[in-house]
Amino acid sequence: MKLKEALKYNKRWVYIVLGIIFMMFLGTVYSYSVFRVALEKDLMIGAAESGMPYMVALAFYALFMFLTGRYIEKFQAKKILMLGGLLVSLGWILSSFVSNIFLLTITYGCISGAGVGIAYGVPLSVIAKWFPDKKGIAVGLILIGFGLSPLVTAPIARSLVESYGVMKTFFILGVSFAVMLPILAILFKYPSDEEVLIFNKKVNQSSENSPDLTLKQMIRTKSFKGVYLNFLIGTMIGLMVVGMTINVGLDYFQLDSSTVTRTMAIFAIFNGVGRPAFGWVTDRYSSRKAMTISYFLIMSSAMGLVTSGKHTLVYILTFSIFWFNLGGWLAIAPTSTLKLYGIKNNSQNYGLVFTAYGVGAIAGVSTSGLILDYYGNYDYVFYYIIVLCMVGIILTTKYINNKTDKIG
Repeated sequence: MKLKEALKYNKRWVYIVLGIIFMMFLGTVYSYSVFRVALEKDLMIGAAESGMPYMVALAFYALFMFLTGRYIEKFQAKKILMLGGLLVSLGWILSSFVSNIFLLTITYGCISGAGVGIAYGVPLSVIAKWFPDKKGIAVGLILIGFGLSPLVTAPIARSLVESYGVMKTFFILGVSFAVMLPILAILFKYPSDEEVLIFNKKVNQSSENSPDLTLKQMIRTKSFKGVYLNFLIGTMIGLMVVGMTINVGLDYFQLDSSTVTRTMAIFAIFNGVGRPAFGWVTDRYSSRKAMTISYFLIMSSAMGLVTSGKHTLVYILTFSIFWFNLGGWLAIAPTSTLKLYGIKNNSQNYGLVFTAYGVGAIAGVSTSGLILDYYGNYDYVFYYIIVLCMVGIILTTKYINNKTDKIG
């Protein structure tokens, strides 16, 4: 490889770093739990009401990622990132002036959530074009930023809440986003045609090239059902487990709050590492193999919880695996979409696939809550997870092939 080509080939790694940082800012939405107690006190509301902005933020995040998908490659990457960043910043700043939970649901949930959804798909699209030879691990690496964001941003947010109160914290963070996100956005761009040719030289020519399917063509494939339903199940399991991690530690394992708090940092790290790990497996081997491995890991962990006794080590090991696999599914889904349906229409195609995340979030949290209310025992939630894994394995076997399927 000539020196000029080598420099262009290596400079693309800068976009990995930029992607991680930008995603870390967007992932601050996951730190909402830091604000809940203070909001309940300031706005005089209960736990159910205080959760509304977060649930709406996740729903708008998934919805606007789908709506934005068809436009991502029609405009410059930096322009869409600036629009998304502006809405995120505006939502946080406006949240500092609200006087009730319903207005906060609009500002934090609708406006900020929409901003995250608009911006989220752009780094994925940019990175996929810069790394046609390493799509899975490259996408997984930038998603580390989103997964590890609470590990970095939650302590900062908690410190600000303790020092300035929750409303001023919203304002401080919103202004910080308004300054940093546009600066980062300016640096994003798609590779030139010359650079694409250089990168494509590194792609293994012996591997089967996936066709560039349109959204309508993708929906008509057999594998789409498998990708969508499996992502929905993987998200259901992941988000229900994340939502009850602290309560399981306190109530089921009878651990003290300080121990549970310390273990959350471990789980967040596993969540981040799961993204490049499963991205690599999906890209290097197959979507089917990555999905099957994930289900067997989750199922083994759930079985371990109901058979191995209530020891601290069991809690740390099993929930580390759960969080690792949630991160994994957020890499399996985009990498599978790229691999099966091509890069040309990926923004729009993955936008539709990602709606499974929103459906899974609602389905997982609500059904696990109903099971807990009815049985009053976490064991039945773990049995439920095992059943979901079995269903997922059946769906994977039926719909996901190692070869690109035909449009039917």
